[in-house]
Amino acid sequence: MKILVCGGAGFIGSAFIKNYLNNNPKNKIINLDLLTIGSNLKNLKEIEQNKNYQFINDDIKNQKLVDNLAKDVDVIINFAAESHVDRSIANPKPFIETNILGTYSLLEATKKHDNLFIHVSTDEVYGDAENEDSFTEKSLINPSNPYSATKAAADHLVSTYHRTYGIKCITTRCTNNFGPHQFPEKLIPKTIIRAKKDLKIPLYGNGEQIRSWIYVYDHVQAIENLISNGISGQVYNITAWNEIKNKTIVENILELLNKSKDLIEYVNDRPGHDKRYSIDASKIQKEINWKPKYDFKESLKDTVEWYDENYSWWEPLIDEKALHPQPWTLKWK
Repeated sequence: MKILVCGGAGFIGSAFIKNYLNNNPKNKIINLDLLTIGSNLKNLKEIEQNKNYQFINDDIKNQKLVDNLAKDVDVIINFAAESHVDRSIANPKPFIETNILGTYSLLEATKKHDNLFIHVSTDEVYGDAENEDSFTEKSLINPSNPYSATKAAADHLVSTYHRTYGIKCITTRCTNNFGPHQFPEKLIPKTIIRAKKDLKIPLYGNGEQIRSWIYVYDHVQAIENLISNGISGQVYNITAWNEIKNKTIVENILELLNKSKDLIEYVNDRPGHDKRYSIDASKIQKEINWKPKYDFKESLKDTVEWYDENYSWWEPLIDEKALHPQPWTLKWK
């Protein structure tokens, strides 16, 4: 089998590539990545010499290139996305271009070459679950910010290409990921890095927002299982059922680092901030026989230790924007 992974130098995409090649050493992967914010080839250093791995530095919106690559692969997996809500509030344009137009480019190639297309989406398309039970795959999507709106638009494109053109496709909607190699602008790595530097840890509003967390290697294993066992045209929620307040996450990290909770600083809440994300992953557990295997507390501890031991990875990536307490107030290209 040969797979085209789009956005494979990012946090989740690189974890998928390493996990997949470890499990399937005879299969091949082409990694197409533009190397924008959040992408880092250092994430793939351990497999860059693997004869079954190839990297191409280009844009998924390059339809001629994508069409040419799609001729010779069995599966296309789209991890490529602008993914930070704060940046989408400050400047939605890159999110519209990559998340919608980029997905369109890949779908056109899939339609022509009859590949299996796996679209990696997010639980954020469902919107706020503050007064709801956990969302299922049948729940209506109701995005709250430009990032989740562009992902929701891409989800609709995928489903309509399946219904209208009959393409083979699967959409996944996963909860918040964490683990090694996550870009410093995200909550967990930002908290670790700022705490190590004895900087204040910003928490939006009252810090009571609830997110469901999954270790990245549980997520990518679920996607690998879907390649073989997923049903075309279906949506699959992916979660490890760890619903935790942002404040609690930060407090746990500070405890692991032996830092005082006095570092916590409450800042103005970002516009349109969802209070709770919650999804039900019963479908993938029953139909695909997948379930998470990593314990949250142990994985968080391992993640903190990884950042503690890998200054050389994250030090070149941090700047005022990556560690800013309120990124939506900045100007982003």
